[in-house]
Amino acid sequence: MTRHYDYKECLERAERITWRIDDLIGDGKSLDFSRPFLPESLARAGELSFLDEDSKRTLNQIRGHAYLSIFGLVEEFILPFVLDHARPLINGDDLRARAFLEFASEEAKHIHLFRTFRDDFLRQFGTHCEVIGPAQDVARHVLSHHPLSVALLTLHIEWMTQRHFLDSVHDDDTLDPLFKSLLRHHWMEEHQHAQLDTLMVRSIAENMNKEEIDSAVDGYFALGGFLDEGLRQQTDYDLDALERAMRRGLSDDKRALFREKQHQANRWTYIGSGMSHPKFLETLAGLSEAKYALARKAAADFC
Repeated sequence: MTRHYDYKECLERAERITWRIDDLIGDGKSLDFSRPFLPESLARAGELSFLDEDSKRTLNQIRGHAYLSIFGLVEEFILPFVLDHARPLINGDDLRARAFLEFASEEAKHIHLFRTFRDDFLRQFGTHCEVIGPAQDVARHVLSHHPLSVALLTLHIEWMTQRHFLDSVHDDDTLDPLFKSLLRHHWMEEHQHAQLDTLMVRSIAENMNKEEIDSAVDGYFALGGFLDEGLRQQTDYDLDALERAMRRGLSDDKRALFREKQHQANRWTYIGSGMSHPKFLETLAGLSEAKYALARKAAADFC
């Protein structure tokens, strides 16, 4: 069933959600490094039996740092993309323009939030953790694709965020409360972003023929491959950070197992959980039944 989303409702919901970065982080608020940051369903540190419990928790925290840093990175292409979409609406449909401008404003706030978190994390954690990028190069590559390809990737990311919080974070009381609060407040605003981007996808696609739509969906798949290569690199960065934090190296066979297990964990976190989300698939099915079937099949490789 195709869901109907409404610009007025999305805007009203956004205007009811009022939180400030200073309410969540900084000003004496500290991360609790005695606790994990990410739920195990995303971190999958428990699959690495050669690590002791302290090292698994350290890896979980490194993954948590990468998680919010990567969200900050992707929102640096989402922000200009949404602004470009909103610009032609100004002085036209006021509700649509205001909803998308609010969307962009919230994405800018998220980028600021995640940069603030990263500064606090690196100061308190004491070990340097590398993250893929730079953001400008990633944005340039992503935005070189067709707008429908970019809108689909953005929609994928937004439904992914919803799934992570509702399925894994919401009921996990073992997580650091500050980190969980960051995820909760991010989730609150991404809910209407997912609905607005669903409307954006439909708006972009309505003037395209079948061949153009199929080509743009292929562009979305290509961006997924681009992301997957970045996740392979991120897995190596996380391995290097873990070894620095433990102050010892792992053997070659353990490093190989780490790469295998953690790359797949990253693939589920950032690709599989979004591509297989029922609401994302519903939107894709409305564009192309053939591409919908292909996405359902491909998503299984990223679990």
